[in-house]
Amino acid sequence: MTSREQIESLKERLQTLHACLDISGKRDQISILQKKTESPDFWNDPKGAEAFMKNLNGIKSWVMAYDKAFSEAEDVDVLYEFAKESLDNSAEENDSTPETEELDQAYGLALKDVEALEMRNMLGSEGDNLGAVLTINSGAGGTEANDWSSMLMRMYLRWGERNGYKTAVTDIQDGDEAGVKSVTIEFDGEYAYGYLKAENGVHRLVRISPFNAQGKRQTTFSSVFVYPLVDDTIEVNVDPSRLSWDTFRAGGHGGQNVNKVESGVRLRYLYQDPDTGKEEEILIENTETRDQPKNRAKALLLLRSRLYDIAMKKRQEEKDKIEGQKKRIEWGSQIRSYVLHPYKMVNDLRTGYKTADTQGVLDGDLGEFMRRYLMQEGVGGAIEPMEDIEP
Repeated sequence: MTSREQIESLKERLQTLHACLDISGKRDQISILQKKTESPDFWNDPKGAEAFMKNLNGIKSWVMAYDKAFSEAEDVDVLYEFAKESLDNSAEENDSTPETEELDQAYGLALKDVEALEMRNMLGSEGDNLGAVLTINSGAGGTEANDWSSMLMRMYLRWGERNGYKTAVTDIQDGDEAGVKSVTIEFDGEYAYGYLKAENGVHRLVRISPFNAQGKRQTTFSSVFVYPLVDDTIEVNVDPSRLSWDTFRAGGHGGQNVNKVESGVRLRYLYQDPDTGKEEEILIENTETRDQPKNRAKALLLLRSRLYDIAMKKRQEEKDKIEGQKKRIEWGSQIRSYVLHPYKMVNDLRTGYKTADTQGVLDGDLGEFMRRYLMQEGVGGAIEPMEDIEP
């Protein structure tokens, strides 16, 4: 049965959140902003009004989430008294009654929402509040690597579904026999990038490969790259003279029209580093729809997102130099091992967090991995990454 100490601890965490999030200030801010939306000329500038409403709804979401958690904690307090009374009146010598079970369930729900608020409060870095673009690329390993990439694609789509994000596969290249060689997924919704940035890096799979006729254990890798999805409120300069376009017939699944009409677009952009002058080509492909103009517009949006990501990382590097910090784990390095044989374990190499619930993780249960990563980042990477699991 949930104890009084647990309930009091939950209330203390809510009090801390009330102060950290400045809930009282946000309520006042909502009241002021709400009055501005009642102005007769508010929608004269639709684009500006839309940005204004997005900001207002963002503030509201914090207050609504806090109020929900607070209400749940109050319910737990009431249920505790009922559960305690039911135990005192119970003829059987045990600590389980329908009332205690209801209390434990209510406490678990309140605790989950408080932890979600605490984790969201960690997302204060530039771009954290934006949507995200996630790209998976297969490493060496042929069909096995392609199958692993498709498993990761399913994992992230399930994560998006679990957390209420609108997802869209904007480009996919199927493997020759099975799986996918590469795939790009867009996550539309607040703080998608803040959470998914924890997934940047190389993911390793160890299992008995169904594609190995000898039934041997095999290790394979796929890389995950995540960058923020920009919106109309963010200005990003794109030099048209450095742009070039190709069109092609989209392959894979999608119907006859997708395969016969050159609806797929390939954008090439020659990016020049403003500090070093070094040039590199950014390549973006989009086959999301059968409408070429729409695919072009989406490709340009993804380009702007990539350029924003580059600029954001350069600013972070300068900040790290000033603060004398250096990330222990660089972008693109191995971050996690998924071992399915001889035992089952998912091990995050940066935080040391492990779980034997491999199926739950592959079904999109990534919350604890993300929470541990954000906590580590919040203390400057002070947690030493643990050693890798031997395959």
